Formats: sequence, C-alpha cells, structure tokens
Amino acid sequence: MTLPPGKLLFAAVLLFSAALSQAARPAVHPSAQAAPSVRPVAVHAPLTLQVEKRVKTPTRKNQRISQTGWDLSTHGAKALYLTFDDGPHPIYTPQVLSILARHHALATFFVLGREVAAHPQLLETTRAAGHHIGNHTWDHPMLTHLTEARIRQEISSGVKSRCFRPPYRDTNKVVEAIATSYHFHQILWDVDTNDWKKPGAAAIEREILRGARPGAIILMHDGGGNRTQTVAALDRALTKLSAQGYTFRALPC
Repeated sequence: MTLPPGKLLFAAVLLFSAALSQAARPAVHPSAQAAPSVRPVAVHAPLTLQVEKRVKTPTRKNQRISQTGWDLSTHGAKALYLTFDDGPHPIYTPQVLSILARHHALATFFVLGREVAAHPQLLETTRAAGHHIGNHTWDHPMLTHLTEARIRQEISSGVKSRCFRPPYRDTNKVVEAIATSYHFHQILWDVDTNDWKKPGAAAIEREILRGARPGAIILMHDGGGNRTQTVAALDRALTKLSAQGYTFRALPC
C-alpha cells in the first residue's frame, strides 16, 4: 500500500527520532555488567619500612656478662679472682708467680695452646704452685669470624680445663655452645685493667683497686708482650688489697 505524501513524511520523522534516542544511550561492555561494586579506597602516605636496629647494649663497669654457674662471692668474705691471659711467657710468668707466692695469692692462668707447646715446663710449674689453668684457644683468634669447624679446632687444641675464655671477649651463642659441648664454662671478667695497652703501672694498679669487690674476676696478662708494668702494678695492688682484708683465690677450673 502506498502512503500519501503527508503520512510518509510523518513516519520518516518517527523513525529518525527513535534512531537518535538509541544512539544517545552509552554502550555497556558485557564484562562490566558482572563486575562487583568497588568501595572507594582512602589514600595514605607512602609506607615506611621499619628496619630493626641492632644496638649494642653498653656494658656497665664490673658487670659479669657470662654466668659461670658458680657463686664466686661465697668463696670468702672478700675473695678476689686474679686471672692472667696469653701465657705462659718465659720472662713474665715466673715473675708473676713469684709475686703471687709472696702475697699467698692463688690465680687462674688462661693459656694459649701454642705457648704451652713452646714452654710446657712453665705450665707444670704454674700448676705445682696451686694455680688453676684455663683454655684461651690455640693462637688467640677472633672466634666469631671463624667457621664452626675452625672454632672447634681452636678450642679443642687448647689445654684441657673446665674453664674457657674467648680471646678479645669475642663470643656469641655459637661460640658458647661449642665451648659447652667440650664441657667448658665460658669465663669472662668483671674488671679489665687494660694492661695490654701499657698505660703505666700506676694506671693498672688503679684499675685493680677501683674494681676490687668480693667475687670480682680481674683481667691481666702475663703473656702477649712486655708485661713489666703489669708485674709492678700487681705487687703494689696486692699489698694494698691484702691490707684491706682481701684474699686471692683461683677459679674452680
């Protein structure tokens, strides 16, 4: 059927309007219809990583770091524990032994395996005088810088004893565990005289007297270098400490 010209124009207008309405609607992607609603996210400042800082706790003077398992303060009302490291030395160990005998003092000598191998008779002389012997490794390394196998070698090649002292006070849980596996008590010290710095006999004597208290472990050296200052300081300090009622005992090594 043929429409009159007027109706034909009206139909064309209707079709054109419908097309415009359809084009005005935004196209929707099929995947967008299934997407869940997203809640707005608050904007924060950039995250800062928290890095743990390993802070070395300062050592208080006369603080005993490693427990020996012995209550040293009960071994005498005013007992001190003199210890000597790095020997035996053919010159200075006999001088130290002579001074100790003069003051009726006992001490503990933490010896190096290599020095004992070079001077075995000095070790026997020290023991015969009633002094005790401790293990100070074979040749005085920084133990925490070594492999576990090397740590074992250093400790096991030192002298037999119940006591072990790590050189430089350089120790950690691994070193202490290895020492324990050989049935050693790790022994550090309460008073460091710093005699290895050779500050003068008066300075060494002053450190001994200042640190004296019942049960204190005092560090000195009879080996590892010239110990003339230590020998002089020891004689004077023991004279004064004896007058104060102190006695001098060996550690139960």
